[in-house]
Amino acid sequence: MSKKQLIMDKALELFAKQGFEATSVQQITDYCDISKGAFYLSFKSKDELIIALIDHFMEAITSDIDYIVKTTKNEELLYSFYYMNFQFLHKHSDFAKVFIKEQTHSLNEDLLVKMRYYNALIDNTILLMIERLFGEKVTDTKYDLMYCIKSFMGMYSELFFFNSTTLDLDLDLLAHSLVEKTNLLAKHISIPFVTKELFQVSSQTLNLEMKREQLLDLLEQKINEMDEPIIKESLILIKQQLLHQNLSPAIVSGLLENIQKHPHCKWISYLLRNYFHM
Repeated sequence: MSKKQLIMDKALELFAKQGFEATSVQQITDYCDISKGAFYLSFKSKDELIIALIDHFMEAITSDIDYIVKTTKNEELLYSFYYMNFQFLHKHSDFAKVFIKEQTHSLNEDLLVKMRYYNALIDNTILLMIERLFGEKVTDTKYDLMYCIKSFMGMYSELFFFNSTTLDLDLDLLAHSLVEKTNLLAKHISIPFVTKELFQVSSQTLNLEMKREQLLDLLEQKINEMDEPIIKESLILIKQQLLHQNLSPAIVSGLLENIQKHPHCKWISYLLRNYFHM
C-alpha cells in the first residue's frame, strides 16, 4: 500500500469516528505513525485530503455503475444496477456519512464542481440504461425517469445513515422492490416535465470528454504505481494501443476487463471504455 493510500484509509476511519472538523492533521499522522512531513508530501492540506477521498469513492461508484450498465444482460440489468449501488453504499457507509456531512457544511467551489462532474457522468450512464431497457416507449419521459431512479437511490440510502448500524437490510428485496417501482413508472408516466434542453443546461459547462494526452498521462501514472504483473502489462499494452492502435477490439476489451477488477484501476478502466466506445 502506498503512503498516500495509507493516509486516506486511516484518515477516513478518524473522520467517521469524530467528524471532519474535529480531526487534525496531527491526529491523522499519529494514527498513521508517520511524520507531518510525510503527510504534506502527499497532501497540501486536510482539505486536499478530503477532496482526494471524494474523488476516490466517486470514481469507484461511477465506474462500477458504467460497468454494470455496459456488461449486464437486459433482464438482469435494473436489479444489478440497484443492488450494486446499495451494496457499495453499505460497504462504504463510513465514507458516505463523512461525505454527506462535508457537503452540508462546505461551500467549497472545487467540491461543487467535482460533484457536478460526477453527477453528469452518472446521469449519462443511467440514461443509457433507460434507453437500453425501455427504448422508444420512453422517448418523451426518459429524463423524468432518470430523475426518479436517482431519487429512489437517494431516498432509500437514508436507511443506511439514520438507523442503527446493527440493522440488517435485505439488499436483494430492496433491489427487487425498486425494479418493480421503476418498471411501473416507465410504463405509466405520461406527462413529461424534464426536456432534453432542460437536462443539458446542468451539464453544458462541464467538459466530460477525456483527451488522449490526458489518458496517456493517467496510464503512465498507473503503470508506475502497479506491482501486479498482469495489471501492469495490461496497462502497458493499452498505452501502446492509444499510441499505435494495433490491437483488435476483442483484445482491448480483454485488457480493460483485466484492469477493471483492480480496485485502483476502475476509474482509468471507465475512462478508457468510454474513449474506445466499449
